[in-house]
Amino acid sequence: METEQINIAIVDDHTLFRNGIAALMSEFNELRVVFDAENGKQLQQMLLNHPQPQVILMDINMPVMDGYETTKWLKAKYPQIKVLALSMFEDDKAVIQMIKCGAGGYVLKESKPRELLEAIKSIYNKGSYLNEMVSGKLIRSITDVETLPHISKKEEEFLRLSCSELTYKEIAEVMFVSPRTVDNYRESLFQKLNIKSRTGLVLYAIQNEIFKF
Repeated sequence: METEQINIAIVDDHTLFRNGIAALMSEFNELRVVFDAENGKQLQQMLLNHPQPQVILMDINMPVMDGYETTKWLKAKYPQIKVLALSMFEDDKAVIQMIKCGAGGYVLKESKPRELLEAIKSIYNKGSYLNEMVSGKLIRSITDVETLPHISKKEEEFLRLSCSELTYKEIAEVMFVSPRTVDNYRESLFQKLNIKSRTGLVLYAIQNEIFKF
């Protein structure tokens, strides 16, 4: 039986990286690379002249039209296309911003081809890709809101502020509590939600529609 292929596109300003990812992903029967582009502007043109991708691997930092602007544009014009952010580093601020713009998850550029394949399949089938920073418990809570754990009002306020650009120290000032208390809120949520990073907290808030951006 023939495997259903997922149409993907790669948007990255580094030609060698783009070509390398395209070659690696073409080796998987599950994927079909329909085109690649060096920035958001070129992507807009490619979408008019090529088969539509179902998942786009999106670099964050690009000239002319970066990943943030491009992802926002895609969500407005082509909401059915899933976006998987490509990040060089585990930069919480950049990844959080990409998720706010509409990306369904992110993967590090140094990831192994098989991990990238699984990320693409996950975002295609579920609309999101949550890597090792979150567990199966969180993934289940995304699809079943009844399993959401109890979060106190203070923890909810902390979670909301964590979705902003504020540092933990600045969050403490806004909440009129000590940095140690903020640490306690964070660790409590990490434990309740089985999450390991601030990015995970923001993903949780967005995926469960606790907050709108």
